[in-house]
Amino acid sequence: MLETDRQAAETGASARERILDAAYELFSQRGIRAVGVNEVIERAGVATATLYRHFPSKNELVLAFLQLREQRWTRDFVEAGAMSRGSDPEQRLLAIFDVFDEWFHRDDFEACSFVNVLLEMGPEHPAGGASVWHLEQIRSIVRRLAEEAGLRDTESFARSFHILMKGSIVAASEGDTQAAQRGKSMASLLIEQHR
Repeated sequence: MLETDRQAAETGASARERILDAAYELFSQRGIRAVGVNEVIERAGVATATLYRHFPSKNELVLAFLQLREQRWTRDFVEAGAMSRGSDPEQRLLAIFDVFDEWFHRDDFEACSFVNVLLEMGPEHPAGGASVWHLEQIRSIVRRLAEEAGLRDTESFARSFHILMKGSIVAASEGDTQAAQRGKSMASLLIEQHR
């Protein structure tokens, strides 16, 4: 590869990353409809043509944001945090609420983007449908941990546990600084019921 081609490829990759980082910050904080493409372009410091070369439509950008959210929040933050804090599957399930507790106390707490986008766009919209899929990925982590813990009826357990997770996020959004600990107490009872 020629040096100029390599530099162009690197610049393209960094422009795409800047666009996604800008979209991530804006969409996470304010939602989809409240953020225009021009604001993303300005925040990313790219040309309009550059954004559309990487993301042909705002919907494509939103779907890429949700995918990035899956990696950064679901996998790298929640799942990795729970895995590092618990020594067995039950402790890892409960540790999700410890991760949440720290998150709820951060200045950059912005609630669950998947729920926000689903409610904002509706399940029939491509972004809303993608959010439903991403929410299922969270439940699949819970279901896997429940299976590893030997719990009964892991599908029902995962759905109930996920309600506690989402409910604690909503309560924290309302200002309940103890929402994660309340959720953790209820989660302990739910685990007991499914042993």
